[in-house]
Amino acid sequence: MAKAALCAMVLLLAAVQCQRGPYRPSILEASLRSIWEITRMGRTEPRDTRDVLPEYDFIIVGAGTAGCALANRLSSVEGWKVLLIEAGREENYMMDIPIVANMLQFSEANWKYRTVPSDTACLGMANRQCNYPRGKVMGGSSVLNYMIYNRGHYRDYDQWELMGNPGWGYRDVLKYFLRLEDMTIPDLARDKVYHNVGGPVAVSYIPWHTPLAAAFLEAGMLKGGWPVDYNGPTQAGYSYLQVTMRNGTRWSSNRAYLGPIRDRRTLHVTKQSVATRILIDPVTREATGIEFVRDRRRRVVRARREVIISAGAINSPQLLMLSGIGPRAHLQEKNIPVVQDLAVGYNLMDHVSAGAVLFLVNQSVSLRAERILDSHDDYVDYIAYHTGPMSIPGGCESVGFIDLKDPNNPDGWPDLELLFNSGSVISEPTLRDNFGIDEALYQKIFAHVEGRDSWMPLPMLMRPKSKGRVMLRDRNPLRKPLIFHNYFQYPEDLEVLVDGVLRTIELSNTEPFQRFGSTLHDTPIPACKSKGFGTRAYWRCHIRHFPFTIYHQSGTCKMGPRSDPNAVVDSRLRVHGVGRLRVVDASIMPAIPAAHTNAPTYMIAEKAADMIKEDNGVPV
Repeated sequence: MAKAALCAMVLLLAAVQCQRGPYRPSILEASLRSIWEITRMGRTEPRDTRDVLPEYDFIIVGAGTAGCALANRLSSVEGWKVLLIEAGREENYMMDIPIVANMLQFSEANWKYRTVPSDTACLGMANRQCNYPRGKVMGGSSVLNYMIYNRGHYRDYDQWELMGNPGWGYRDVLKYFLRLEDMTIPDLARDKVYHNVGGPVAVSYIPWHTPLAAAFLEAGMLKGGWPVDYNGPTQAGYSYLQVTMRNGTRWSSNRAYLGPIRDRRTLHVTKQSVATRILIDPVTREATGIEFVRDRRRRVVRARREVIISAGAINSPQLLMLSGIGPRAHLQEKNIPVVQDLAVGYNLMDHVSAGAVLFLVNQSVSLRAERILDSHDDYVDYIAYHTGPMSIPGGCESVGFIDLKDPNNPDGWPDLELLFNSGSVISEPTLRDNFGIDEALYQKIFAHVEGRDSWMPLPMLMRPKSKGRVMLRDRNPLRKPLIFHNYFQYPEDLEVLVDGVLRTIELSNTEPFQRFGSTLHDTPIPACKSKGFGTRAYWRCHIRHFPFTIYHQSGTCKMGPRSDPNAVVDSRLRVHGVGRLRVVDASIMPAIPAAHTNAPTYMIAEKAADMIKEDNGVPV
């Protein structure tokens, strides 16, 4: 595995050189020598079933965070056969190297969605569109994400229950968080109330940190914060990140749930297969199967028991609407026969952050791409020991959670997250494209400091009021849907992020950061300059130009009672008005938790597996 990982890293970094200019010719030469060696060194996921059976007990669409977990749990039942349909290819070793997380967004493992051009946000992005990366690979977005493991606050789930969803309170969902977890941090593993050992999803600390990550935590304490296990009884406070990594490598849903059962005969997986329609009996109003396209051929497979959609917050509503389940007026406009009139595609939520706020330092203590490329020791540290800078997930190292309304309360319900990154948009040549920053604007603001060391906070809105929508572009299932983010529809969302920027400036001014000469990069955005750099008005303008998504799209198939006009699924995740059809992924979240949504999505899948078993007569 180490050899394959090294070869993959060399090739990927060579590709970066080709895009942005050479760092060292030796890297390109090495990539040419290594390219033939970048192969799967032993199969670690189920085989691709090209000849699927005509019928299965369950069909799961989407091999992402939820789909992989469901496929494992349902295929374990004696007598059940499960088909898992995935649009992308297999996961490979390159994807498991934490530092390259952002680079994966340029690969075919990403759906590469972009939002509809906006006049109120994403103003500094190319064509006023924000990038929405989503996983198109075995493991889904758990292969593209930054591996941050964060369940959220207990009030998040109590709120779900109060919204008319019995069984989703914190007391109910905690056991599913515990079931999925394999806590490898010794101090936390001893806490048997809030942590577990032996589950499929490995959780660890990052094995290596920059001095800046420690400065961030120290500064947080000086400004009134405290250390916290944010996956324990309370969330507010500061901590190094808990991440879904094992031995310094990414631990995706594919590795966690499918790797151990790759030879299970009751599970079939068809890859590079795009689901195009849910088959619904017009008389019984029950889902009977899935139509999908593979190798440019239309295929149909039937489900004896249930069809389960786990395609994510963008693709799940798209597939439902293509199948006639969605807002009546919208479907009629697209000439799609209406099966069930539901608010599919509404309630789109995201954790948006204040992007492109960066701080310069006067010592070589941050992460910079060319420094890693030039360091023999960094290669050795990672390939031999799985530590060093390459083990840091996309540069993210530390985090702080703050309840702005009650900042001194350890039991506060955070509305702001400060995510610390030990690099910035000037640290690695693909990052500007990763976030979608307009090239001309980048050159005006950042080009003159590209050679400097820097760090970047991502002040993140944890409980947004603003909500967007996913809509069909047309009836063609192979065309990308329209995504309206509606960031800052409510002004108070913007004010939380302004508070986050100002708090980060306070952290930079503390002694721990001043040891490294930390200073705010103060070249203003031209369109915001008249508002006075550093004022609240300026930061409002800045944030509207550079709102960075944290990839937590959710809510577009909202869970709620039939009496809720915006609900799509009930509390057992069954689609209202359509039998034998469920949605199981982040799209069912009625309100986005104060969490990075990967862990809650695992929890949803674990709980759904139990409900599906119960509803089909299998004891749990």
